[in-house]
Amino acid sequence: MKILLLEDNKRLNETIVKRLEAKGFEVDSFLDGQEAYEAIDNGYICFVLDINVPTLDGTELLKRIREFNIDTPVIIISSTVELDVIKQSYNYGCNDYIKKPFFIDELEIKIEKLCYIDHDLIEITKSYIFNFKDSLLVVDGKQEHLSRKERLLLNLLLAQRGKVVSFDTIQAIVWEGNFASIASIRSLVRRVRKKIPIDCINTAVDVGYFFKKEKECN
Repeated sequence: MKILLLEDNKRLNETIVKRLEAKGFEVDSFLDGQEAYEAIDNGYICFVLDINVPTLDGTELLKRIREFNIDTPVIIISSTVELDVIKQSYNYGCNDYIKKPFFIDELEIKIEKLCYIDHDLIEITKSYIFNFKDSLLVVDGKQEHLSRKERLLLNLLLAQRGKVVSFDTIQAIVWEGNFASIASIRSLVRRVRKKIPIDCINTAVDVGYFFKKEKECN
């Protein structure tokens, strides 16, 4: 699971990266807002954005992210407590806010709450187990082959289990920012449904898909 980090304080940036990588995340970190913007469609499951950075500030970057990606969690970092700035961030669609200075543990808790699966193995049914850490599907004790896109889709749907994941978000993460038609997305979902109990993935008509909560698959 990949996270984009935008933080122009190099030491803080390196500290956050080290902590998140120790948790098993893949982190792409940036010191400059424009450079981060050029990478936002690389399949991230979470964004952590400092507001006051060179070239393109975090609030404007958040706004641009939400133009094509409405679901992926965004955490805003700022040294300001100005109400207008905080309000603007939430109006643009941030999911949480943290003020500098902060303990890394505090940021880590917010990331775990919004972006992290707190256990590696997900029991879909007694016969179907998905390993988040290695993106592996195990069926009756045997590994089921998954393509890269199939792995990314299962990661995404199970990370947001019980919530509707939009077509735009599936495109952004599973196709890693490249264009994907609705027909292509539906075709991928059909392939995944053949490899797991078919009634686990439900369609939200004209919106996207969601994975049923625990004990609802059979």
